[in-house]
Amino acid sequence: MVTAHVFIAISLDGFIARQDGDLAWLLQRDNGTEDHGYSTFIADKDMIVMGRGTYEKVLAFDAWPYDRPVLVLSKQLVAEPVPEALKGKVRFSSLAPQQAMAELAGQGVHRVYVDGGQLIQSFLREGLVADLVITTVPVLLGSGRPLFGSLSQDIDLKLISSQKFPSGLVQSTYRVVP
Repeated sequence: MVTAHVFIAISLDGFIARQDGDLAWLLQRDNGTEDHGYSTFIADKDMIVMGRGTYEKVLAFDAWPYDRPVLVLSKQLVAEPVPEALKGKVRFSSLAPQQAMAELAGQGVHRVYVDGGQLIQSFLREGLVADLVITTVPVLLGSGRPLFGSLSQDIDLKLISSQKFPSGLVQSTYRVVP
């Protein structure tokens, strides 16, 4: 069985990016001295599954930041070739989250990091997320792209831990209650 895990930062008012996708409010807080637990989080993940928006944002970074295989779920990108520099690192799929997880299980994948607001929302709606690590940045954006969207039913969470970092960020880990 494949389990899905979330590691993401949000503004205090619940946004993962400004409306135009800008992340400067988040990136300016990263002085490189605090890991915020990412190394520990990613250590036991076999693969990263992300949405198109996140993939396109990461492509704009100076260097590809991932050392795990990446599956991008996108109906739009599936017909596009993977950039030469990312061959063997990235693949595109038009599968829905449930189907993608079943395919990954057949490939021997056990734990995936799910990244991207809309994709996280889809995985949550389909009951595929095991836990969430949410790092809250002490800034109010007022508007932007929310982490959570509408749900057809409540999703109960259990707080596993919470910690404060010297930078002022607060990180909470939640397990999704089945």
